[in-house]
Amino acid sequence: MKNHRNPQEVNAGSMADIAFLLLIFFLVTTTIENDAGLNRSMPPNITDNSVDIKERNLFEISINDADLIMAEGDIIDPKNLREKVITFIDNGGLPIEAEGYCNYCKGNRFADSSENPDKAIISIKAQRNSSYPVYVAVQNEVIAAYNDLRDRESLKLYNTPYKTIYSDYYDEEISEDKKKVLKERLEIIRALYPQKILEPETVNN
Repeated sequence: MKNHRNPQEVNAGSMADIAFLLLIFFLVTTTIENDAGLNRSMPPNITDNSVDIKERNLFEISINDADLIMAEGDIIDPKNLREKVITFIDNGGLPIEAEGYCNYCKGNRFADSSENPDKAIISIKAQRNSSYPVYVAVQNEVIAAYNDLRDRESLKLYNTPYKTIYSDYYDEEISEDKKKVLKERLEIIRALYPQKILEPETVNN
């Protein structure tokens, strides 16, 4: 007769104890980051130490923990931010005889606002608990302000919007000769309105 061996039973209780101990071990030894803030930055054009910034050439934008946006110390509706940034960048506040006078600027030329687009710097600060979507929305409005100004000058110089020249430059079907011309135009327009954005580290309360 064949011997029928009874299968050995696995002690499930011991396995449960081991699993529980492993769970406790990982909970104790694992560090969980719990920062609700954000630290996303566009490619920096300047740093704190690279430029001596005059107060008149700095436009400060801040986002508090309640996601309220402040521009130059005043609470502002997000839909009005782009126009505020354009007004600052395009101010052209130097006198006509001064070195660096902006002859293409269309701004108010206030003596207490930016000297010219090359000097104008946008600072964006966010409190630690401000939300990521609001921070990105602020960045987008600042970039849009630069693009609007570049579009204006591009239309004046080349009868073509800046965004069109930009997209054409990256078109794979464009010839090398045409690409060279487009690159030169992009560089000229960017020099007229260089993107200068200062984003310090996220601010704690």
